[in-house]
Amino acid sequence: MCGIAGEITYGRKPDLDALERMSRCLEPRGPDGSGIWQDGNIAFAHRRLAIIDLSQAGAQPFVDEETGLSIVFNGCIYNYPELREELISRGHSFRSHSDTEVILKAYREWGESFVDRLIGMFAFALTEIGSGRVLLGRDRLGIKPLYYAQVDGGLRFASTLPALLQAGGVDTRIDPEALHSYMTFHSVVPAPRTILTGVRKLPPATLKWIEPDGRSREKLYWEASFTRREEYAGWSEEDWQDAVLEALRVAVRRRLVADVPVGCLLSGGLDSSLIVGLLAEEGQHGLNTFSIGFEAAGGEEGDEFRYSDIIAEHYGTSHHQIRIDTARMLPALDDAIGAMAEPMVSHDAVAFYLLSQEVAKHVKVVQSGQGADEVFAGYHWYPPMHAAGSDLDEAVARYRGAFFDRSHEEMAQLVTAPALAAADVSGEFVRAHFARAGAETGVDRALRLDTTVMLVDDPVKRVDNMTMAHGLEARVPFLDHELVELAAACPPELKTAQEGKGVLKEAARKVIPAAVIDRPKGYFPVPALKHLQGPYLEMVREAVIGPAAQERKLFEPRAVQALLEAPNDNLTPLRGNRLWQIGLLQLWLDKHGITGAAV
Repeated sequence: MCGIAGEITYGRKPDLDALERMSRCLEPRGPDGSGIWQDGNIAFAHRRLAIIDLSQAGAQPFVDEETGLSIVFNGCIYNYPELREELISRGHSFRSHSDTEVILKAYREWGESFVDRLIGMFAFALTEIGSGRVLLGRDRLGIKPLYYAQVDGGLRFASTLPALLQAGGVDTRIDPEALHSYMTFHSVVPAPRTILTGVRKLPPATLKWIEPDGRSREKLYWEASFTRREEYAGWSEEDWQDAVLEALRVAVRRRLVADVPVGCLLSGGLDSSLIVGLLAEEGQHGLNTFSIGFEAAGGEEGDEFRYSDIIAEHYGTSHHQIRIDTARMLPALDDAIGAMAEPMVSHDAVAFYLLSQEVAKHVKVVQSGQGADEVFAGYHWYPPMHAAGSDLDEAVARYRGAFFDRSHEEMAQLVTAPALAAADVSGEFVRAHFARAGAETGVDRALRLDTTVMLVDDPVKRVDNMTMAHGLEARVPFLDHELVELAAACPPELKTAQEGKGVLKEAARKVIPAAVIDRPKGYFPVPALKHLQGPYLEMVREAVIGPAAQERKLFEPRAVQALLEAPNDNLTPLRGNRLWQIGLLQLWLDKHGITGAAV
């Protein structure tokens, strides 16, 4: 786990001062070391979080004279020991025990198809020193981020958007299409766009070649098929349960590879509890587990400790209950917003931020249950999608009705300029995605969209940003690509059974206590940000009507005032707070000094 940055220039030398500013911004992601490397028109910077090969031999940027390659890499290749042995058998020698060096040797051995052999989470920039070609790459499920910006005479990239802002020269106007997505598609801005016109992000499962003259090309190297496959045609429900459990067991085992201890985030729900159970089966006794809870607000409880305690006691983990009162959460909110690479409205971002702050005092690596709901149909909108069958219009309508925060017409009434709602960007995106081949039913279509888009640009991004803000590596077994491929092929009715995640629940009964399987669905509750009142409401009020917001002129003052008059009466279909959504965007823009309007 690390932070990476770089600059590729055309006709001028890289700006090393700008690179240093990006590196300093990324320091929380990699507090254990740093380095800058330059060759001609290419310069890389790296901030290291030492997890594998803790010696200096594993430091980056990693330059390999034997292969003529240099790389900066963020993430972890879980099968690097096996790849290393295969590469040695093919005549390659190694000077380190790092997974970084394995990537370079694998590229030299297999060319760009090497990425098909990688099992893990990753974002990297690799260059052929002799030719000056650069290859950017991102893992299949977009677990690790990679942003880039075209600047005068070159291209810069970094692990976070704020790092690019620190380098300067970025067009900071609001991207109208991204704003439409943020305000309608539950704050999801699909790649390659970001909220800023001048910054883009590499889509998941994508390689991007950049030639010395600035020409570039992209290649999608992986895509799961959400269709039924012949090899599974005769499987019974129990066959599917056994296969899912074994695939998850393998995924959990893979994510133990480290030269430091590995802990686990334990919410008390099915997903994290099952991971703890499988870790116990792998011999992880005395495992460090962590849960967080907040003060109640608006009649809503702020913790689920009673469920996490069941698992902690059952497996004898070294369990840490982290209790956060309002006095501590309010000051942390500003820091949590600063840690967001993009505006993220989900109120549990601050929960992950504070949880990670405490967890990082004990371990440097944790496993997390993130992704199970999107992969195994755990949300409430999946079962109703059955009724859509293969009807595209019905599927789109049902999905929008359950997931979208507002209609296109409501968006048009909310913004100040017609250009900010010139087209139904989000609706058209969902329709186009649903219409693509490779998903058979309404459920399949929704799961494919959520696994490859929504998950990437909301929950997964949230976990990466908040954990890495404290130099903590989060590993997500449910996003093992082989497990995702298996789940995608599983009949939808097995996944949506039992009000969601049916096949996973039945598999889990073979491992963990039923009390955490049959409980009501939970999440990271942060009541104070769902029921805005007191200092939280005042903070939002100042953000949405303050001088900076007035200068941006994004939203109609009368619409904003209506939300302020009834701050907790205008919830989205997913019961998010619409005022908080606008407030969070303005707070994020304020945090990064962005005052420009859209278009």
